[in-house]
Amino acid sequence: MKLKTLLAPLPTSKITGTESVNIAGVAVDSRKIQPGFCYIAIPGTHVDGADFIPDAIRQGASAIVSEKAAPPTLASQVAWVQIPNAHVAAALLAASWYRFPSRYLKTVGVTGTNGKTTTTFLLQHIFRKYWHRAGLIGTVTYDNGATRTPSQQTTPGPLDTASMLNDMLNHGCRAVALEVSSHALTQYRTVGIEFDVGIFTNLTQDHLDYHHTMEEYFQAKSDFFRQIIQGPGKKKPIALINIDDEYGRKLTEMFASSLTIKTFGSSLQCDFRMIPHHMSPKGSEIELVYKNKSYLIRIPLIGRFNLYNALGALAGAVCVGIPIRDSIAALASCHQIPGRMELAGIKENVHIFIDYAHTPDALANACKTLKDLGSGKLITVFGCGGDRDRTKRPLMGKIAAQYSDSCIVTSDNPRSEDPEAIIRDILSGMPSSKIQTISDRKEAIRTAIEQAAKNDIVLIAGKGHETYQEVADGRIDFNDFTQVRQALAHWSHQNQQNYLQKPFHGKTDRS
Repeated sequence: MKLKTLLAPLPTSKITGTESVNIAGVAVDSRKIQPGFCYIAIPGTHVDGADFIPDAIRQGASAIVSEKAAPPTLASQVAWVQIPNAHVAAALLAASWYRFPSRYLKTVGVTGTNGKTTTTFLLQHIFRKYWHRAGLIGTVTYDNGATRTPSQQTTPGPLDTASMLNDMLNHGCRAVALEVSSHALTQYRTVGIEFDVGIFTNLTQDHLDYHHTMEEYFQAKSDFFRQIIQGPGKKKPIALINIDDEYGRKLTEMFASSLTIKTFGSSLQCDFRMIPHHMSPKGSEIELVYKNKSYLIRIPLIGRFNLYNALGALAGAVCVGIPIRDSIAALASCHQIPGRMELAGIKENVHIFIDYAHTPDALANACKTLKDLGSGKLITVFGCGGDRDRTKRPLMGKIAAQYSDSCIVTSDNPRSEDPEAIIRDILSGMPSSKIQTISDRKEAIRTAIEQAAKNDIVLIAGKGHETYQEVADGRIDFNDFTQVRQALAHWSHQNQQNYLQKPFHGKTDRS
């Protein structure tokens, strides 16, 4: 590809050298440069990509894209492209290099604090039922239509995303569902993607260590809709917004004149309106009102929050052209979402659930849902992450105590912080009763399961699908599901031993 062709989507640039040079690849990491590559120098939080431009040139880069002007010593060696924002340039050049793969896919992005993962999983499930192959990019996994790999971050960098979208096309995918995080939006990672639909789920407290205030957090989320308006292609995107959420209502006001907006929720004015009917440990039923017609929807998921996720996914599928009855039929056969209110085991009618809930709102939703389902006690095991928003710790403590009959406060990715110090922050929001503190998460899970009696429910919150603990020395293997299985096996063995050792005082067949 000629440099001139690669640079075509950039709104502004200043070029020193020839645009006719051939480009063999694009990279934002100087260590990945090969002869003929274009190197994009991105300023980061800790290092500036511009510092590695000489290394990129030594390794054979033919072109440099940077926010800095070309120094005289280097201007004669390569084509130099000066741009105002390297993050934006990287996203647009990634899409350009792969010839805008999202242009040929039904592309649905989902943003919000809670529900992104479940909504995208459900979307992909509907897409696959209707189109057979579809992609997925999100917190749990990347699926290119042929293979699934564990994800590294919710929304990858633009080059990785563009490469995956290109693979999806090559594997016959017709659509893709992707999670769009607030971090990705502030870093312009999705600028080069052409969306058909952008879904907003909700906004509650999270990531204030990064965004500082809820208003700043909201502005980051609203950037998603600003970006899809200014997308590089000719699609006419639809904003699909949950207007039961106060921030969703703000978004509809902000973009009413610039975007086609469809709404979902339980409000009378919603385009896709749900009326909850029935909920059990096996699933939920809701009535959908759409275009003055009513439909009964059955989904094998529990929790009012999952009703919103299912409704958002169904509405998103309808907005990209899948008939509503096909979407409803597909939802009925969906599977449990990894680590999202997932049933991990049963012990003598004690149901044990694992959920990713790591925000005050998500924990409240999870606790309320399970408390309403069971006739026994709710035992909640949870913690808070280290090196993150400290203000939510006492809030989560208060919520867990409010909705649970018993709480075990434990460790959850303490990172560089002292787990005991994090626990003290959580306890500051909790009453003194109904609380145990066990910093060893393995022991906390085992204790909760051993303490549970018939008809009780155990909620293990915070880590969900994660298979590690982040501690001061790095990551160590840790999986809540594995710990549940081990705890159940230990409990079963102990009960068997107790039974065998118990003296017999009744009659035998021979007496």
